[in-house]
Amino acid sequence: MCYNKANQTAGGTVIGRVISGKASAEDSPLDINLRPRYLDEFVGQSRVKDNLKIAIAAAKGRGEPLDHILLYGPPGLGKTTLASIIAGEMGVNIRTTSGPAIERSGDLAAILTNMQGADILFIDEVHRLNRTVEEILYPAMEDFALDLIIGKGPGARSLRLNMPPFTLIGATTRFAMLSAPLRDRFGAVYRLDFYDETSIGAILERSARILGVKAEPEGLAEIARRARGTPRVANRLLKRVRDYAQVIADGIATREVALEALAKLEVDPIGLDEVDHKVLHTIIDKFNGGPVGLETIAAAISEEADTIMDVYEPFLLQLGFLDRTPRGRVATHLAYQHLGLPYKNEKPQQQAGLWNSA
Repeated sequence: MCYNKANQTAGGTVIGRVISGKASAEDSPLDINLRPRYLDEFVGQSRVKDNLKIAIAAAKGRGEPLDHILLYGPPGLGKTTLASIIAGEMGVNIRTTSGPAIERSGDLAAILTNMQGADILFIDEVHRLNRTVEEILYPAMEDFALDLIIGKGPGARSLRLNMPPFTLIGATTRFAMLSAPLRDRFGAVYRLDFYDETSIGAILERSARILGVKAEPEGLAEIARRARGTPRVANRLLKRVRDYAQVIADGIATREVALEALAKLEVDPIGLDEVDHKVLHTIIDKFNGGPVGLETIAAAISEEADTIMDVYEPFLLQLGFLDRTPRGRVATHLAYQHLGLPYKNEKPQQQAGLWNSA
């Protein structure tokens, strides 16, 4: 049984998908050990790092907290890591929570009133904040004050609590789902992009040293090639290859060992797995390459539409395998080429030539 088929729901959804950028339970101890603590240790995202260095130096020079910061982009690219690094560089404490965890206004008030001056509040999945909670957050971000309603009915009264200045760092994979009033209150907005292969290779070299993994450069290069430009995926694959090398080989992650381990994980040479192939084949085989609506794709592969949009699509779009059109998703000629299929818009003689040359 291959690794990423080990855990499945009845509906076919893969749990703990090895090349998913979303965090899983097994990543927690790994992330803590491998997470860089300073901006100089953070590999990649040069534009974001340069802007953060200037903002941090300026804020420290003035003795003020940072402006509120919004980090957005696909999962696994380092948003949480950057928030921890910013707190470390500023020399302040950080409180970490998530949008779904703050269910009531009182939950947010309890967090904010216990913060010290210039501390950082990090809210992951900030787009999932309850709207009532969000309204309490507006004056806290602008005026560093909490406006609370005490009592009900005619006897209700408003109470304003002043609080020390703080910095809110929000992280989201769904920038478009943030309400405009909340989005406008962030002083700095940074998008994190997928990493290039060189950066992923540097991350893997550092991770291998920390984990004590014996790996040849060629072995790490194979992992980097399949890491989907995502550090979390790269580190997870490194861990799986390390296990395979320890049990099957002589403990050294050579190129051959890496290829064998990744083949058992069903991760192809550019980082696509069986779920990605299923999405592409559904569009191409069942719907003639598209356009096809997201909900239709979701129904065809027994998956949630939001999961397809958040987890599967970003990397396929990055590769140029999918196009989003007003009428739906369309598979591009690059997707056909990768799957070894004749492109639907080619003329018959072109298709024949393709098969004859194959």
